[in-house]
Formats: sequence, structure tokens, C-alpha cells
Amino acid sequence: MTRSPGDAEVWIGQELHDLIEELYPICRSITGDGVRETLALLSRTAPIEVHEVPSGTEVLDWTVPDEWNVRDAYVADAEGRRVIDFRRSNLHLVNYSTPVRASMTLDELRPHLHTLPEQPDLVPYRTTYYERTWGFCLSQHELDELRPETYEVVIDATLEPGSLTYGEVVVEGSSDELVLVSAHCCHPSLCDDNLSGLVVAAELAGRMSSGPPPRRTHCFVFAPGTIGAITWLARNRVRASRIVAGLTLTCLGDDRPFTYKRTLDGSTAIDRAAAHVLGHRDDGSGLIDFFPNGYDERQYNSPGFRAPVGSMMRGRHGLFPEYHTSGDDLEFERPE
Repeated sequence: MTRSPGDAEVWIGQELHDLIEELYPICRSITGDGVRETLALLSRTAPIEVHEVPSGTEVLDWTVPDEWNVRDAYVADAEGRRVIDFRRSNLHLVNYSTPVRASMTLDELRPHLHTLPEQPDLVPYRTTYYERTWGFCLSQHELDELRPETYEVVIDATLEPGSLTYGEVVVEGSSDELVLVSAHCCHPSLCDDNLSGLVVAAELAGRMSSGPPPRRTHCFVFAPGTIGAITWLARNRVRASRIVAGLTLTCLGDDRPFTYKRTLDGSTAIDRAAAHVLGHRDDGSGLIDFFPNGYDERQYNSPGFRAPVGSMMRGRHGLFPEYHTSGDDLEFERPE
């Protein structure tokens, strides 16, 4: 098929969105088979090397947790009808829930149910990575329809020693100075946060891997949020000391202008480059200062590393209504 240069944004965006559509149903977490399946799909685009770090491994002042995998989860009413169903959406299960098989009244079940009363049509995304508990998420409308009866509650999951999985692509340059590009791969069926960052990073890694060697070495990291970046830093102290510029990529598929979050220093090369590029756009794109909440730029800028890593995004986390809800779907994220 012959494409004109003016079609480039359209067809590249559509190809990336098609890949997101494949990735969307996978139940990802900070560990488990969902991460492996995601990296396997992304490996069709870029030559990702997969690393496994055993549970219990000390990484800086953190510890790699047990691995979590889930086969099925639901709440069924007295007639056997699944009123909350993991198979319908993996957001219905609180990520990292412990195994459960019990009968409960609605009053007993309620403390384990999470909704967004101010957004009654949406299902929230919730996790319990570091506390052994369980729960389900549903819309407020669905909760309001539950009758006061006894429910069957099933979470067919495992939480046991395994490993944390992350992916890496290294494109060697003529200099050992390192440019880092990082995208988190731990969220389940959420498109903008962060399937968008994953596919953009993979596309760039694939292009650079098959192109001429860059001047600086580039490292692309596909890791679970927080614990994954900490694990990479713990295993790559020397390489991390050579980072001269970096970006975390997230929330790139919505229709908002670009926002660049500066490094902790605020005046590094990547800060100046982002200011230059976004300063030439007339769509409202802009810059914000570093703050500790957000994505893995926090880990890369942390004491002991202070790597100059900023963050590139469109929608800012927590500031758009679809954030961490079922509204962050294939309709919200757009090919263009």
C-alpha cells in the first residue's frame, strides 16, 4: 500500500491502536503471566529481552513480592448469576487480591466492594499489592442493584513465590552515555495509562534497533510501576549513573495537549529539549515542575541516583475523569 507523508500520523496511530486493542484484555499486574504475555506481544515490534527476578530478592530497600496470577473471579447471586465478573472486565477484581471461596451476605460483602459514587457509570481500578486482602470493583449503579441476599464469592488466584518480570531493549551507540526511555507495564485494561506509553516506546525501540547506531546508547525499559523501576535501578547501578537524559512515557493516546514534567533539577538537557519542542507547538502544550507523585520519574530522580528523567504525557494522572477507571478504554484512546 502506498502512503503519502501526510498520512503518516494516521496510519502509524492506527497501527499502534490496533496493537493496544490486542493488549487491552490482558490482566496485567506488578508480577505474573499478564506481564509476560504483554512483553511477548510487544516483542513483535521491538527486540525485547525479558528478565525474571525471583520473589524475595532485595532491591534497594524494597523486596520483590510473591507472584500473583488469577484464573477467574466472580460474585454470584442466589440464582447463580454472576453479578460481578472478572471475565467481563479484569477491573472488577482488586489487583493482587488473595484467593477466596465463601458465601456472604450483602452486608458482609460490602466492605470489599469499591465504587465511584461521583462517577456512577464507571468501574474503578484498585490494587492491594502490599496488603494481603481482597476486593471487587463495580459501578455505583451495579452496587445499587444488588439485593440483600447471600452471594457466592470466588477468587481463583495464586499468590506465591515466583518472579517479577521486566523487559529491556538496548540500542548501543558510539558513546556509553545513556538515554533512558521507560514505560510501566503493570496496569490491566487501561488504555491511556499505560498501553499508550508501552506501544510508543516499543515502536521507537524497534525503529532505532533496525536503524543506524545512535551517538548515545539508548535503553528502553518496560517494567511494572515503582517496584519494577526500583528493581531495574538496583540491578543497573553503573548504567544508571551514565544516564544523561530520559523520559517516562504515559497517557499519550488522549486528545489533550502534551505536558512535560521536568526532572528534579529542572534545567537538564532533556528539560531544555522538551521546552524547545513544546514551545514550538500552538496547541496548549506546556511544562510543569517535578513533584514526587506520578510515575517512575520519581524512582529515577530519587536520592542515590538523581537521574535526569522527565515525564512526557498528554492527560495528567488524576486530572482527567477517565483516569484509573473503566472509562480509559479503546474509545477514549484515539489512533490520531
